[in-house]
Amino acid sequence: MKVLVPVKRVVDYNVKVRVKSDGTGVDIANVKMSMNPFDEIAIEEAVRLREKGVASEVIAVSCGVSQCQETLRTALAIGADRAILVESSEELQPLAVAKLLKALMDKEQPGLVIVGKQAIDDDCNQTGQMLAALAGLPQATFASKVEAADGGIQVTREVDGGMETLALTLPAVVTTDLRLNEPRYVTLPNIMKAKKKQMDIYKPADLGVDVTPRIKTLKVSEPPKRGAGVMVPDVATLVAKLKNEAKVI
Repeated sequence: MKVLVPVKRVVDYNVKVRVKSDGTGVDIANVKMSMNPFDEIAIEEAVRLREKGVASEVIAVSCGVSQCQETLRTALAIGADRAILVESSEELQPLAVAKLLKALMDKEQPGLVIVGKQAIDDDCNQTGQMLAALAGLPQATFASKVEAADGGIQVTREVDGGMETLALTLPAVVTTDLRLNEPRYVTLPNIMKAKKKQMDIYKPADLGVDVTPRIKTLKVSEPPKRGAGVMVPDVATLVAKLKNEAKVI
């Protein structure tokens, strides 16, 4: 069984994000970029499934600029067998990415797609669900445990009332939560081996997908700074401030 794992290149989670002076987006000039943490968890889970004998091949996929090759090399160093880059200089929104992944699924015929539940840059939490809808496949979101069972998989996920276990037939789409696993440390020998692994590069046109953005960002701004706290002399003043200034009661 092949496992397809999309990975996204994002601003490193340790970096303080800066908004461009003209408000058109986030400034990524000279900023450290890395793999989206949820996607790193997805790659780790796919590699573990291969190590258990459940999967035969792990394919890492990234959609974006040519620098995404660095992200794919990290995925290969973690343990992916080969990589695919869909290279595009366009802004790729979730629906476009889902369509690209659907085209790759038709080409590769994976038995399972494991997707990070969201990217830490746009926080959309849409691509996995859109992909499952486009492909007409069962899906399990926010997985905290994935196990092979009776020719399919069982996915445990956290819900408001506790834990929920879903049984899925394959092929299927699973999105990962933070508690699914702890990604392994990438060693230098594996980094060197990753340089020799296969990486195929396509353009969206090669897959017959139109990636024209459908949503326009009007403005990006930093959240307002939090004001300083104040001391109040009595409960009556506190209640008045909560009612008239904070307007929470």
